[in-house]
Amino acid sequence: MREKARAAANAVSLLEKHGLDPRMDDESEMFIAGRRVTEYAEDPDAASKEFSAKAIARTPPAALQLTHKILEDYGHSIVQSSVQIRHMVVNKLVQETENPDPRIRVKALELLGKMSDVGLFTERSEVTVTHQSTADLREQLKARLNRLKDVTPAGAVEDAEVVEDGDD
Repeated sequence: MREKARAAANAVSLLEKHGLDPRMDDESEMFIAGRRVTEYAEDPDAASKEFSAKAIARTPPAALQLTHKILEDYGHSIVQSSVQIRHMVVNKLVQETENPDPRIRVKALELLGKMSDVGLFTERSEVTVTHQSTADLREQLKARLNRLKDVTPAGAVEDAEVVEDGDD
């Protein structure tokens, strides 16, 4: 697949010299490249077979170039190890923190902050477990039941006086 991606990217570069505009139309082309690299990471042989001449012809030029760039920049080993893929994502996010668009910079910083290693934006809650003996639990339960059983009011309740209305 690496050789096919290299050849396809070279073909796009050649066509670019003759007027092809290989810029990405939308983010879907980025996802196509990401899916191809992920498939290659999971099963290089199957992904290489699936990356046939017909599949290459249906793939947008920008996605072909990006697929080649990912495979070349991060090497063969990156697509075989989830740890290395994680490092690639972190590196890309760090690069995006220098983006001229403030929305992209903030989003990249937010995603970096949410990483478990950094933990800036994670909410943590502490749970305290108190171990008690069975006898202690029984005593606490009996005390609560006795409190519920004793429903006598705090003060004596007097009967209300009946007041008749003088409109008879």
